[in-house]
Amino acid sequence: MCGIVGFTGKHNAAPILLEGLKKLEYRGYDSAGIAVMNGSEISVDKVTGRISNLCEKTRDGGAVPGLCGIGHTRWATHGAPTEENAHPHLSNDGRFAVVHNGIIENYLALREELTEAGYRFESETDTEVIVHLIEMYYKGSMREALINTANRLHGSYALGVICSEDPGKIYAAREASPLILGVGPEENFFASDVTALVNNTRNMIYLEDGEFAELSPDAARVFDVTGQDIRKSPVRITWDVQAAEKGGYDHFMLKEIMEQPGAVKATIAPRIKDGRVFFEELSFSRPDLQNIRKIIITACGSAYHAGCAGRYALEKLCRIPVEIELASELRYSDPLIDEHTLVIVISQSGETADTIAALKECRERGAKTIAIVNVVGSTIASLADSTIYTWAGPEIAVATTKGYTTQITILYMLAVYFSSILGYIAGAEVAYTDEIQQLPSRIQQAIDLNPSAEALAKKYHRSKALFFIGRNTDYAVALEGALKMKEISYVHSEAYAAGELKHGTIALIEEKQPVIALCCNHAIMEKTLSNIVEVKSRGAKVLALTFRNNQKILSVADDLLFIPDVDAVFSAAIEIVPLQLLAYYVARENGCDIDKPKNLAKSVTVE
Repeated sequence: MCGIVGFTGKHNAAPILLEGLKKLEYRGYDSAGIAVMNGSEISVDKVTGRISNLCEKTRDGGAVPGLCGIGHTRWATHGAPTEENAHPHLSNDGRFAVVHNGIIENYLALREELTEAGYRFESETDTEVIVHLIEMYYKGSMREALINTANRLHGSYALGVICSEDPGKIYAAREASPLILGVGPEENFFASDVTALVNNTRNMIYLEDGEFAELSPDAARVFDVTGQDIRKSPVRITWDVQAAEKGGYDHFMLKEIMEQPGAVKATIAPRIKDGRVFFEELSFSRPDLQNIRKIIITACGSAYHAGCAGRYALEKLCRIPVEIELASELRYSDPLIDEHTLVIVISQSGETADTIAALKECRERGAKTIAIVNVVGSTIASLADSTIYTWAGPEIAVATTKGYTTQITILYMLAVYFSSILGYIAGAEVAYTDEIQQLPSRIQQAIDLNPSAEALAKKYHRSKALFFIGRNTDYAVALEGALKMKEISYVHSEAYAAGELKHGTIALIEEKQPVIALCCNHAIMEKTLSNIVEVKSRGAKVLALTFRNNQKILSVADDLLFIPDVDAVFSAAIEIVPLQLLAYYVARENGCDIDKPKNLAKSVTVE
């Protein structure tokens, strides 16, 4: 996620803005900027790269006088990480400056409208439409201009605005993106995260969706969409600064688990148009897809497991054979790939060395390539024929959570999109699209349904080994569940296809051996239940992950984790969440360094 800060008071604003932005560096970013109002003039300074570059450019803020301003760290989504695309953005007349977190889904239509009205665009971003709308609607009242602008925006936003005709004031608005006000003596602030504020004040006002704020040195006023003031009392923050950086969570991993509903929503929302899945990044026709004889998904680690889970949706809906290949194996396997092959490469960072090499090998053999990545401008994004960004925001914890769920979500959407083009789901497209749109709420339900995860961790954390079993999509999720457990808790964990137990694996089952059984596929529920009985008969203790109110499993499982009932085609992104929570709490019980597991790196940039 990007970060924003705002300040108005009796001190020079630029140094305060820069310090606030430094506190947001952990969120990840690729450019930064500040806009400061000095009298009736707004000065803007922007850089690519680190905030240290911005500090050098502004001499730590000393070269930018003014008592009121806004700042931003940008994680590129729309447009490359350049100074032109960095925030803040200025209006054509120079009277307004805007910073923005989130995604404006209807920016293309707004951009076309504003261009026809004579407004000139200087960037590729979705954000720039906001500042031109404010200029268009401003008739002497910033409140009215901001409300009218917000009414035109579809998507998510946390906005910070300054106006040269309103000196000493900063304005803010929130919709589906965090925004917090900081209240101090003769000074007031806003920021996207408490960490940017706690060095200056511990008194916070949390804005809700649809609320706006007008801040001056002497007052922090909150108002609604009608322009009427809302009375909100500040909350006193008692966290230390380190905890504040994690949003009050003990670890970034837990914070990122909890962020998954919002991250998946950010992945989905811009790609649903008129009740249908649509990728403006792609240009496949029916003949193009009919020319594809097989799809290969290649990746490493959790991204590979995302491919294993997404394969089922692609094959079921598109009726095209799908192969899953570890990138580290594909690059050396002399693969059977040609111009009739579509290769989908998946990488959170876009810099995974083995995946880069596999992508190059596939391109040389004539394959069409699509990259699913999170980092704009990364190597894989630049090499692939087409790139789909997950827009998950940066992950700080080494063990991926929202990166994995957003990658699976993209694969689900690709399955529906391709199937629609091929004409296979004409009667069911709306239903499938609705299933995808419900993923964020169902992921939230998967979090809410499992308050017992912490207690279960206390029961299982001393285990020498944990075995995960499942069939079909459940097996694909078991692979990732086992990886999550082993990489952060250091408990030996392995996933096995439940139907293969009698082919050797069951020899490992002994008295009190923990087995985590995934039972979230109605079509093969009876088969998985038989496998549970097999391990139970040999003394295993079974922790089952299944649907709430699944009466069939109550008599055989010792413990339960739950997800809401969902079509197995789209279940993987939901099933993994309770397993992430379990792994997190087991690691915590074992005293592990959860965010930075030993020997692991966030991005594997070498073989």
